[in-house]
Amino acid sequence: MVKNFAPRKSKKERAIINITNSVTRDVIKSSEQKLLRGAQLSEIKLSEITVRDQVRTKFNDNSLKELAENIRLNGLIQPLVIHREGNKFILLCGERRYRAMKLIAKESAPCFVIEGKTKEELLAIQFSENSAREELHYVDKADGIYNYYLATGSSERKIEQELGISKTEVHRSIQIAKLSRELKEAAKVHNIEKYVLLEYEVLDDGFARKSEVKNAILAGEVTKRAQFKKIVNNLVVNHRADKENLMKKF
Repeated sequence: MVKNFAPRKSKKERAIINITNSVTRDVIKSSEQKLLRGAQLSEIKLSEITVRDQVRTKFNDNSLKELAENIRLNGLIQPLVIHREGNKFILLCGERRYRAMKLIAKESAPCFVIEGKTKEELLAIQFSENSAREELHYVDKADGIYNYYLATGSSERKIEQELGISKTEVHRSIQIAKLSRELKEAAKVHNIEKYVLLEYEVLDDGFARKSEVKNAILAGEVTKRAQFKKIVNNLVVNHRADKENLMKKF
C-alpha cells in the first residue's frame, strides 16, 4: 500500500504556524492557548522590537552569559512573544532571551507575533509566560499580579481563576506589591524571604520601633523569617525596658 504524503510546503508557508499546535503544555498553559490562538511564527529583527516595562526586573549577569552561550550553540529553543501595535513590535515575553541574544550580536530572532489583544489579555499572557520561567523573583511576580489587578479591577477570586494561581498567593502578592520600592529592591539584592516582607507588612503601625525593623531589612540584616521574629521580639523587650527605666525617674 502506497502512503499519501501531504504536499510539501514552501519555507514561507512553514514560517507561519498556529502556536496552539506547536507549543507543548509544559511551556504554555491551556488557559494561555486561548489568548495566544492565531499567533504567527516569524523571524523579526531585534532592532525592530521595542522593549517596555516587563514582569521580570532582576537579571543575573552570569546567568545571561550562560544563556547567551547556550543560544549560540543550540539556537533559540523558545521564541520570543511580541505584540504588533501598528507598525511596531512590542516585546511581551522573553526579555531575558532578548538580552542574551543581544550579547552575542544576533540580528534577528524567531518570534510569536500576536495582535489585536486587549491590555488585560496582554497582561495575562505576559504573567503566565514569565511565571513559567525559572528565576522569576517573587517580587516581580507580585508586581505582575498587582498590575493585572489594577488593570482589570478583578477580585482576588477572579484573578485566581484567570491566572491559575491560588487565592492565597494572589492576596500575598498584592500585599508585597504595595510595599515601598526600596523594600522590594532590598529583597532582590539581599535574597530576603518573602515571609519577611509579609510579616513586616502586617506589623502594627503603632509599633514604636517599626522603622528600626525596616532599616534592618534594607541593610540585609534580616533575610529569614526567624531572624525577623527575633529582632522584633528583642525590640519589644528593649522598648519595655526603656519604658520602665523612664518611669523610675518620675
